[in-house]
Amino acid sequence: MGFVTVTYSPGSTLADLLDSIPRACRHPGPVVIADNGSTDGSVEQAARRPGVTVVRTGGNIGYGAAANLGVAALDDDVTMVLISNPDVVLGEGAVDELLAAADRHPQAGAVGPMITTESGEVYPSARELPSIGRGIGHALTERWWPANPWTKAYRRYDDLGTERRAGWLSGSCILVRRAAFEAIGGFDAGYFMYFEDVDLGERMTRAGWQNIYAPTARVTHLGGHTTGRHNEEMIRAHHRSAYRYLSSRYARRRHAPMRWALRLGLLARAELTRWAERRRTVRGRGAAG
Repeated sequence: MGFVTVTYSPGSTLADLLDSIPRACRHPGPVVIADNGSTDGSVEQAARRPGVTVVRTGGNIGYGAAANLGVAALDDDVTMVLISNPDVVLGEGAVDELLAAADRHPQAGAVGPMITTESGEVYPSARELPSIGRGIGHALTERWWPANPWTKAYRRYDDLGTERRAGWLSGSCILVRRAAFEAIGGFDAGYFMYFEDVDLGERMTRAGWQNIYAPTARVTHLGGHTTGRHNEEMIRAHHRSAYRYLSSRYARRRHAPMRWALRLGLLARAELTRWAERRRTVRGRGAAG
């Protein structure tokens, strides 16, 4: 059993993740920190812990590419790997529950836990694969009609407590069977951030593996430590990755009008999202004043 986390000046959250590993796993293994250029000293402090190795990626190469390097740095006898954001805290016995689910599902290439926020709200981390129709409905209505049928079908809100197969699992905390992960080439490094987990889930399925959601394993995602400092950059990255994923699934010449419509729609949605975030920031400052 091995652990990989990708860091970019994660602050104190990295220590919280590392502290939670012994509680989550009866037989914890080596930890690899794939560091994308941290400057806050947190990685150097973590590297003093027994069993922790730091792999310097040479720059901010993105989440998936760094995770791939972290997995590759583990010894060959490590067959199961938990890949996690540094701002995740693992619940009591969470990793053991994931491993038990992997045993129950021998074709599981990836197993994901129930992910909650600090306030205890369950995040829909095991979703269906997006399609053009479902994606457009979700993108256009999710902000003003959260209970719309496209978002409900995509996020599967009704199945948050059921162990089941999923189209894809959140890459913020995911157990991968190393043989399956390496057989499909790991994460697609072409995604800098976002949608690398969607793409991984689809390629797992195409290769004959399963993505299993195991809600008896619970983790808390503190969320937003890195992305909150660069919110507009992250909004742009999210929409670029969404276009990369969806356009690659509709890549034939006859799909060109669809790709153009998709690009324009995502650009418009990105602008609206940035506008909403700016308004929220301004209102927050006004309230603080």
